[in-house]
Amino acid sequence: MSPRSDGPDNLPINGDDDVVRVRQQVRARAQQVKLSLVDQTKLVTAASELARNTLIYGGGGFACVEEVHDGLRAGVRASFHDNGPGIADTTLALADGWSSGQGLGLGLSGARRLVDQFDLDTEVGRGTVVTVVKWKR
Repeated sequence: MSPRSDGPDNLPINGDDDVVRVRQQVRARAQQVKLSLVDQTKLVTAASELARNTLIYGGGGFACVEEVHDGLRAGVRASFHDNGPGIADTTLALADGWSSGQGLGLGLSGARRLVDQFDLDTEVGRGTVVTVVKWKR
């Protein structure tokens, strides 16, 4: 069964204030589905890193934040879209310990560890979409 969505929030990411708004919206959605405080923190931390990446490396873009259901459980899905240069070496970008030194120091691999589902869709010259999901336990 494909996850059902309860209306996405599309949020622009064009500056630092937008990164803060994305974090706030992710936290609000996580509270709505009653994620534990620990899981809320993990999701918000991952979203903060991904929103900042969208701004810094993608030149801006938008986030889509929504509640999802798979028939058994509720969760929050957040996707981060940019039309930037794309990621040339996804293996390196997803490697543990690799950081450009610009973000929170988590990198994509750190964000991936904090969530239950992680998808990276990128192509040089086309941009990047990173989608994460955190499920209620």
